[in-house]
Amino acid sequence: MRHRLAELRGPDVPAKALDARALAALAANPGCRRRAILDGAGVDKAALAGALGAPSDYGQSQFALIRGNTFEARVKADGGAELLRLTHTLLDPAAEPPAGAAVPDLSAPGPEGRTARTALALREAVTAGGWTLLDHPMLALDVAGSPAFLEPDAVVVHPDGGWTVVEIKSFPMLDGSADPAKVGAAARQAAVYVLALEAVAARLSPPPAVRHEVLLVCPKDFSNLATARAVDVRAQRAVTARQLARLTRVETIAEELPEGTCFDPERPAGELTAAVDAVPATYAPECLSSCELAFHCRERSRAADAVTRLGRPLRAELGSLGTVQEVLSAARGESGDPADPVVAALRRAAALRAEALAEAADREAVPCP
Repeated sequence: MRHRLAELRGPDVPAKALDARALAALAANPGCRRRAILDGAGVDKAALAGALGAPSDYGQSQFALIRGNTFEARVKADGGAELLRLTHTLLDPAAEPPAGAAVPDLSAPGPEGRTARTALALREAVTAGGWTLLDHPMLALDVAGSPAFLEPDAVVVHPDGGWTVVEIKSFPMLDGSADPAKVGAAARQAAVYVLALEAVAARLSPPPAVRHEVLLVCPKDFSNLATARAVDVRAQRAVTARQLARLTRVETIAEELPEGTCFDPERPAGELTAAVDAVPATYAPECLSSCELAFHCRERSRAADAVTRLGRPLRAELGSLGTVQEVLSAARGESGDPADPVVAALRRAAALRAEALAEAADREAVPCP
């Protein structure tokens, strides 16, 4: 299977790692086979979008990356003393203070090696007791039959053996609160790490508790001082687990592709377009903020007259009517089963609209006294 995925990506093209941000976006749109196979094969979707003539500006700016890395380094200075203090204060105040916490070396060759080293460090931390800080551990999660290697900012092991995910973000907390949209995105990302940690914990006996309250660390107001809040990710974890379980397995999608399909951005534009179009996509406006291929898929959705481009809630309401033309035809009474509740509702709405327009026209026709 790895050989087949390498062929899809391009024999000389290195695989792009699937991070938690991309995995959360994939879980939010489990019906999109296009994204599933491209992420499973490690295709660089940003380069692919550029080669297709539909580049996207999705992703973090270089300035945001530098600012985030600087803040993270500050939070983790002195063996993560400030990060551990925040964890102790907000999540485990009854435990002993985290003085002299262990910070194991997690270096190892390759993602598989780092994953194994992380699992060993977690096991040793539980056995030793006390506080342990794992800086950038490596976790593995099975996604549609393909392993995804994930790297949270940190994982803290508590004296009772429990594990907590730490997310460090560069957006500020103003007067103790942060942008709800950004907090929600961080929670969905952290939920992926919780799932991956649960897979590690399940292999231990007895399995340690993976806490569903994660620690979100951000700058306080507009300073470089760190502040934090506990975020309960149980809802996000449940949704992500359910959506990942719905993903079509990568090998199933790969088997259905034409022979010779390849997503190498260096291939001729015509071949590349045909390869991408060979995989069904499920476009929705939400893709614009979460996928590098969104502009390309939006154009294809418009060309197909698909109602999905108007949003998932509307698509769900329209039932079997998949195109805008089908909707308009049903509303005008030219097609559709009158017994279908969707068709009946459309025709009723069209009649009400026609009645309102007629009344407005009659009012305009009456001269003013």
